[in-house]
Amino acid sequence: MIQEIFSSAYTYIITVVVMFLIFLILYIKQSMKLNKLMKKYDKFMKGKNAENLDGAIRESFKQIEKINVEHQKTMIKVEESVHRINSVFQKLGIVKYNAFKEMGGNLSFALCMLDSENTGFILNTMHGREGSYTYIKEIIKGEAYATLGEEEKEALEKAMNS
Repeated sequence: MIQEIFSSAYTYIITVVVMFLIFLILYIKQSMKLNKLMKKYDKFMKGKNAENLDGAIRESFKQIEKINVEHQKTMIKVEESVHRINSVFQKLGIVKYNAFKEMGGNLSFALCMLDSENTGFILNTMHGREGSYTYIKEIIKGEAYATLGEEEKEALEKAMNS
């Protein structure tokens, strides 16, 4: 019976010692993590107190606000640039032809220049022995309100398909 008492007491002592060692290891591990965190905090707070830390945070917010204002200005400029680009002539169609059969060579041409909405003009220059004649016809959204010659129609199609 005494032996049973010593055996169960011995088991309790071993259990308590094992638990003590586990808790000691966990305590050491947590202490190391806390020390590492304190070093990071000290490094962050080095040369700062609560007042100038507050000032630094306020200054950061001011800088962020300035950046946001500049970003908005930049976005407006980008939108204006995109609008301007859309109104620039982007599509081109040219057809060379012989306007007057008595002259050799394709010295006449029809030049069509359109923006992104197919609005622009057709410039037709006819070269002849007596001189050159130049005509311009307005194109609005792919439609001409003046009668187009075959070469002008071909130049318009080339420009719209380019």
